[in-house]
Amino acid sequence: MTPPRTQQIPVVVLAGFLGSGKTTLLNHLLRNRAGTRIGVIVNDFGSIEIDAMTVAGQVGSTVSLGNGCLCCAVDASELDTFLETLTRPSARLDLIVIEASGLAEPQELVRMLLASENPHILYGGLVEVVDAAEFDGVRERHPEIDRHLAVADLVVLNKTDRVAEAEQERLRAAVVELSAPAAVISAVHGRIDPELLFDPALRPDADEKTRQLTFEDLQREEAGDGHDDHAGHLHAAYESVDFTSDVPLDPRRFIAFLDSRPEGLYRIKGFADFGAGDRDNRYALHAVGRFLRFVPQPWARGEQRLTQLVLIGAGIDAEALRAGLTACRAEPGPETPDTETERAMWGVFRYVQQEPEPEDVRQEPEPEDVREEAAAEA
Repeated sequence: MTPPRTQQIPVVVLAGFLGSGKTTLLNHLLRNRAGTRIGVIVNDFGSIEIDAMTVAGQVGSTVSLGNGCLCCAVDASELDTFLETLTRPSARLDLIVIEASGLAEPQELVRMLLASENPHILYGGLVEVVDAAEFDGVRERHPEIDRHLAVADLVVLNKTDRVAEAEQERLRAAVVELSAPAAVISAVHGRIDPELLFDPALRPDADEKTRQLTFEDLQREEAGDGHDDHAGHLHAAYESVDFTSDVPLDPRRFIAFLDSRPEGLYRIKGFADFGAGDRDNRYALHAVGRFLRFVPQPWARGEQRLTQLVLIGAGIDAEALRAGLTACRAEPGPETPDTETERAMWGVFRYVQQEPEPEDVRQEPEPEDVREEAAAEA
């Protein structure tokens, strides 16, 4: 019997120079989280205000945001320690966002995440926020922004309401050139569709019958009509492409497709059926920017064997993507794998994470470790 897998929590790095609008974007995510429980790690020592909650240089502290979410202020050297705290089952988080300092090197945070031995996290992408109105000045003062954009998975060109349309086009072209193949989307006041970064939680926000009003609830109450005025058109900044096939995929063709995915394609999620390549498992796929991972999962008894994928990006050619995926379908062949079929799966196995050792069993926190988690249980 195959043991159940531990759910991995995506960790998103939110970066950008001072004044770009990182905290505004983060507040927007917290207000429009659709029941998703978010852990926030603030990699800064300044006074960081997240709505009504202020973390003022309290390195090592954790506070509740009152909506099932948590916020910590940490030194980068303590990142692994806090990730371990936030990924404990008692925290019940669905997503972790690391807000990098305005002067941080985001690629160092990304390297730490990719090198982390914590089996309960999954890299969720580097989001770089750019101030459209100040881009030229920031680039002159901080030329390292070119390097930051070059490693980003998603770029949010923020504050576009402060720039004329012609200037927006010039700035967008410059950012696209520096950040390719990352997706680039425009935003005002940091308002992006949260589904670019995470999927809505599939469970109720809380198990208790009564709960404290959250920032999200208060915002909806103030709006008076039950939703954010801007929420209805946020999806216009990107496109989502669905693909379903009842014919298994050829692993070589599919890996070639993934390795050459076009500019602007930010996320790919879903499941792939490789037919005779592995009759026992379907392969859960998680891709964000340049990052790619497969997770083999046993087929359920009687489950229909399908490939089901969702591709999300900005400025993508939906028909070309569907055509490319259709071309990945396998030709009719033997029901049992031969040597050639097994070799074809090697490309997939490169992106399968090794399972932790059997003795790596999660332990509930000891009493002295509960202080950081108390807010999540309140």
